[in-house]
Amino acid sequence: MSSKRFLCPWVGSETKPAIYHCVSRVVDRRFVLGDEERECFRMFMRMYEKFSGCRVLSYCVMSNHFHILLEVPPKREDFSLSDGELLERLHCINGKVFVATVGQELARARADDNEEWAAEIHARFTYRMYDLSEFMKTVLQRFTRWFNRKHERSGTLWEARYTSVIVESGIAARTMAAYIDLNPVRAGMVSDPADYRWCSYGEAVGGGKKGNGKKAREGLVRACLFHKDGGFDAGKWKEVASIYRRLMGMALERKPSLSKVQTSYAGAAPDGSAVGIDGTAGMNDAEFLGSGGSGSALLPELSMAKMLRCRVRYFTDGAVIGSKEFVNEAFAAARERFSERRKDGARKLRGTGAAAAGTLWSIRDLRVRIG
Repeated sequence: MSSKRFLCPWVGSETKPAIYHCVSRVVDRRFVLGDEERECFRMFMRMYEKFSGCRVLSYCVMSNHFHILLEVPPKREDFSLSDGELLERLHCINGKVFVATVGQELARARADDNEEWAAEIHARFTYRMYDLSEFMKTVLQRFTRWFNRKHERSGTLWEARYTSVIVESGIAARTMAAYIDLNPVRAGMVSDPADYRWCSYGEAVGGGKKGNGKKAREGLVRACLFHKDGGFDAGKWKEVASIYRRLMGMALERKPSLSKVQTSYAGAAPDGSAVGIDGTAGMNDAEFLGSGGSGSALLPELSMAKMLRCRVRYFTDGAVIGSKEFVNEAFAAARERFSERRKDGARKLRGTGAAAAGTLWSIRDLRVRIG
């Protein structure tokens, strides 16, 4: 296992999903991903999402790198698909001729009542499902082949193997999703992530009620409500938009008014009502500030939002991000990777991540180049 990569301590669990923030950069960090390239990358990402059973919670494709917040559901030991389900998934990433050939082979195996043969056919493909490494490898390889053909080049496109950070559900996942969506703002490409077509928030706002617009809303709903047993339900987008837009709005320094709804961002809620990017539409003062209407809940969020305007190295190199208990659980499962002198895993965030210290913790104690 790469020194840059940890696997969730509960990998192999039949009940607990894992969330990873994955990043990869173009070799030499060259700016070669234009509009067509970013569109194509997103297409391959969505295709393999449908095939693999992994779910994209948040993403952003930039000019020379990308971010994906990926949920990898548990793969049960008794995991199985019907022949029809397998062929349907194969259709997501393969042509009709290939899928028809696999279908014919399965039909012969069933006609011969040869369960071992049929199981072997299934195994050729199902090992690639619900697997972080297979998801990333396939997306990167498919895109590289397309890119090399288009630009008449050969060789590797990506700087190195992707890096990944384990992310806890709840505030860590929500914060990481916002951090990812704010990439084009930090890069000075747009003033609002809603104006950037190749990020989850821009797709959720402008992608329509079906297709990828729905997929993007489902992912952000899951990122924000995962810890509350929230599924992939685009119908909860209005609820999530209030949470997410408020965080994004504060990160963009569009402070919400507590007396009236701001309309600094020209957006609309799913019911057609106006909503500012600060997300205060339909919220009273108590709901916005926190329990009991106290301002105590606002100050930590303002501090976290300010942090999101910066590049936070912990979010790409911290290995494990979450509550103190979550990070220590991961540390205990990977104890052999650390010296005997180290007694626990959780380390407070420093530098540009210091605003989250005490709320979010990292398994890596980054002391240099942290802002």
